[in-house]
Amino acid sequence: MKFSGTKNRPVKQVLRVVPPGDIGSLPLWIAVLGLLGVALAIFHYAFYIRVVKLVLQGKDVARFDQPLVRLKGALLISLGQQKVLQRVKYGDYAGIGHAIIFWGFLTFMLSYGIFIFAASVKGGFPEWLLTETGVRVYSSYLDILSAVLLVVLVWAFVRRWVVKPSRLRFDLTRHSDALIIVLLIGGLMASTLLTHAFFVTEGHTGPEADVFIGKALGEMFADWGVSESAANTLHGLFWWTHLGIILVFTVYIPFTKHMHMFAAPVNAFFRSLEPKGALDLMDLENTEKFGAGRVQDFTWKQLLDGYACAVCGRCSDACPANLTGKQLSPMHIVEGIKDHMVAIGHQGERNADHVEPSPLLEGVISESSIWDCLNCGACIEECPVTVEHIPTIMDMRRYLVLEESKAPESAMNALLSLEQRGHPWRGTQYSRTDWADGLEVPTLAEKPDAEVLFWVGCTPALEQRSQAIARSMAKVLKAAKVDFAILGDEETCTGDPARRMGNEYLFQILAQQNIDTMNGYNVKKVVTTCPHCFNTMKNEYPQLGGDFEVLHYSQFVDQLIKKGSIKPLKMVDVTMAYHDSCFLGRHNGVYDEPRDVAKAIPGLKLVEMGSRCRERGFCCGAGGGHMWIEESQGERVNHARTDQFLDTEADTVGVSCPFCVQMMTEGIQAKGLDSQKEAKDVLEILADSLDL
Repeated sequence: MKFSGTKNRPVKQVLRVVPPGDIGSLPLWIAVLGLLGVALAIFHYAFYIRVVKLVLQGKDVARFDQPLVRLKGALLISLGQQKVLQRVKYGDYAGIGHAIIFWGFLTFMLSYGIFIFAASVKGGFPEWLLTETGVRVYSSYLDILSAVLLVVLVWAFVRRWVVKPSRLRFDLTRHSDALIIVLLIGGLMASTLLTHAFFVTEGHTGPEADVFIGKALGEMFADWGVSESAANTLHGLFWWTHLGIILVFTVYIPFTKHMHMFAAPVNAFFRSLEPKGALDLMDLENTEKFGAGRVQDFTWKQLLDGYACAVCGRCSDACPANLTGKQLSPMHIVEGIKDHMVAIGHQGERNADHVEPSPLLEGVISESSIWDCLNCGACIEECPVTVEHIPTIMDMRRYLVLEESKAPESAMNALLSLEQRGHPWRGTQYSRTDWADGLEVPTLAEKPDAEVLFWVGCTPALEQRSQAIARSMAKVLKAAKVDFAILGDEETCTGDPARRMGNEYLFQILAQQNIDTMNGYNVKKVVTTCPHCFNTMKNEYPQLGGDFEVLHYSQFVDQLIKKGSIKPLKMVDVTMAYHDSCFLGRHNGVYDEPRDVAKAIPGLKLVEMGSRCRERGFCCGAGGGHMWIEESQGERVNHARTDQFLDTEADTVGVSCPFCVQMMTEGIQAKGLDSQKEAKDVLEILADSLDL
């Protein structure tokens, strides 16, 4: 047999892509496995010292329930790259490149075990395992994949360091680690192709020589006059180069962000299975420290998050606070905790009085960034490796409030009002029932057997603009002949603002008071107009024994419309851009119901907020207690959201939340467009269409 090129060589029938023999008197397998053993020993030592030992400092948290559910999710998230690919539909194709690299990594990891480590011990192992045909197919696949990955890596390099999209603008995303890894992977791919090529140039045949790109390169080198001796040397050089990169990669991983390759699947398995909108209940009587101000105050899962983080920038690029010029960057929070933990090392046995050698808060993470958080959930929604930023940020906020008595003045004023008056609206002149004047709305004290409790909430009851929402709700319920009542003066704040502002103690007092009141009336079904009340009562009251069927009005009214209990008839000439409330949408998955209510209104034209809708919606700026907390710096979040509304050219921004109504109304006024544009709750538009 001869090559088709200009230089003819005798064929050598050899099946292994390995150096041309042992190293002197040292058998090849001893050298290969010896080096592998050294690399793995370094890896495992560094992995234990820099990861396992440090993570296990964290507090216990129960994450071992529902193992099959956890395993299924972890497989979809890690092997299936489910969350990595979720942005593709919005035009961000980087996820495809990452998935190709990841799946290529798995393929090559398997090939190393078969073709390098096992084959160095027993030369015929690949054929024994895969058959000669299998070796030919696998080798051809690796050959093509190497070229594909080289193209993807070049694209990734250009994208990160030349094009520089917004989510790669951060210092962490432009760290040298990323460049080193790209070069190492590129080296692996190039050495794969060149090893095959010079194997062919030597004159070898067999399944591993019968590849596409490597064979073409090998024949080209032969045509160029590369001698058999030179090809043999180069073949060995690139084979050992390939092995060397594998071993360097193994040792390098525990010291870089690419530890996420191992931590991310574990993190996905131990992800929270609790409702997205629920914060963990703090055991106030048995907690040694309130919140988290030191490494040992976090849970082991929160510490693991830092190693799982891929430093992709998606969370910070989606964060409304970050996008409007605040200090908060969710990525920097989790990475900052990890880097701080590695820097100070293991802190010994747990001790409530222990002081770390350098401070975390204000030393690594600014208090301002902790107060910037809106609890909107955009960071968690975007994270491809299930990092849970909000619980971590909230534990630091709890620490500041409960341990250090620190909070912005506006937050302190709202908390004081909650403690003294049972609501956060200082200065309001309204009572809990003034909004219902003339509507003849019964209270549970007057009608204890009512089928539905209409939970009015502090804002619709006590804030003038929002009272129209409560009135609209009462009118709709009456029109549908729903058997309902309110608590009236017996209602107090659900505790959501207190919990989101870090005062867990006050939250539990307020929540327990409401739970006791509702249990006293044997309440079964609750309907709210406020997504924050809805989220707290549905997802967090069960933590304290408050088990009720809780519906947001959009869910309840959608049912009424579909059953025919109410029928909008009056034409409403409105073009409405719908704004998703974070606590209704992202935290609770209620997207379709408010839209279905809007679609049932004759004459209403519904449009979306571009790509900033549904699970990618942009916060109005009121979440996380920011209805009462002044923003620290930069552009106001509600003004940024108002600009997004104005881009739709709709005349009305429709919402399903009293906080959102206020924030969007102020945004429109700040733009000087209140005579042309308006913010209305969908419920108000529905009531108009019912002609109530």
